[in-house]
Amino acid sequence: MGFKDLKKKRWFKTMTNTYVLVLTVFVIWMAFFDTNSLLIHLELRNEIKKLEKQKDFLKSEIAKDKEILEKMSDEKELEKLAREKYYMKKDNEEIFLIEYEDSLKNKQNEQD
Repeated sequence: MGFKDLKKKRWFKTMTNTYVLVLTVFVIWMAFFDTNSLLIHLELRNEIKKLEKQKDFLKSEIAKDKEILEKMSDEKELEKLAREKYYMKKDNEEIFLIEYEDSLKNKQNEQD
């Protein structure tokens, strides 16, 4: 089968058509080599999804922080936090810390 026989085939005529060749080169260029290529669009889309997840997470954190701030505006809640977390006391009080064995194990695991 020579080149002359190959030229007579229908698919060869279609593939060697100037418009088909130009369109093929254009599609390949746009998909892989252009600054706005398909690959870059896929990377950007993935980055957008990541940023949207981060945005949702940060919005939930902001909501939690606002709730804590609202609680801290009340003096009783502020005093409760100071006593529980920072072991603060009034002048005429004594504080006794009671720790159980299982809580001590948890603290050691957190430190490791």
